[in-house]
Amino acid sequence: MMPMTVSEALDRAGRRLTGRDARYEALYLLGWLLGKNRAWLYAYPEYVLENRQQELFEEALARLQAGEPLAYITGTREFWSLELQVSPAVLIPRADTETLVQAALGLFPTADHIRMADLGTGSGAIACAIGSEKPLWDILATDASAEALAVAERNIGKLSLQNVRLQQSDWFEAIEAIPFDLIVSNPPYIDARDPHLLNPGLQREPQGALVSGKEGLQDLAILIDQSPGYLKTDGWLLLEHGYEQGAPVRSLLEQRGFRQVSSVHDLAGQERVSLGQWGDSSDG
Repeated sequence: MMPMTVSEALDRAGRRLTGRDARYEALYLLGWLLGKNRAWLYAYPEYVLENRQQELFEEALARLQAGEPLAYITGTREFWSLELQVSPAVLIPRADTETLVQAALGLFPTADHIRMADLGTGSGAIACAIGSEKPLWDILATDASAEALAVAERNIGKLSLQNVRLQQSDWFEAIEAIPFDLIVSNPPYIDARDPHLLNPGLQREPQGALVSGKEGLQDLAILIDQSPGYLKTDGWLLLEHGYEQGAPVRSLLEQRGFRQVSSVHDLAGQERVSLGQWGDSSDG
């Protein structure tokens, strides 16, 4: 095998990978393999890869070309400035979901202690992000998948979060009806007929975490219908959804009796999170 420098390896990756994220993926992948950051790669383009490093880089490039998501190759994904472990058992955390974290924190800016549930936690991204910001909040993170909970458990342990606990539950099925101040969820919300599901990367992610029946509203409707039985009066429900689902989700919230219903836009200006407060406005 001919020796290859960092610069040559990145040039080779550039010829093999396509798409707007190709340069980022090549840099991240090579940095991960070498245990170096992006600044180091730019500073030492003449560094010669060892044979094994070069072999691993070639193997990883082939996996990327075959449509495997970068996060599954490296086993990590950054979310809310936290490095989280991921696997094919969980949805890869997206930057859009940080909108949900920001909205949740914004509802209780001065609260030292509240009781919160993160339903369908997957990798634990939302629970870990909020738990790291609010160490005195009591956070229950649930998922129907034991494999997903194992990933979340590793992330909670890695971050030494003492305020996040896990429970296996299909939405509210196994949750004790002690009311929460806040319930958040990033449920499946893609229409089963959505052509984006043909994307090779999405096909590698757990379909149960992506697809939710006709129009993608099935799980959102379940959460909206059942959450009042688990919310305190004046408690909040926050739901992530697709960029075209703001209006129907707000309608479902209002029909169920939620008040102060609104939607929050993500960084792209799309409606990404809808929320409502439970209970009669005359209460409390």
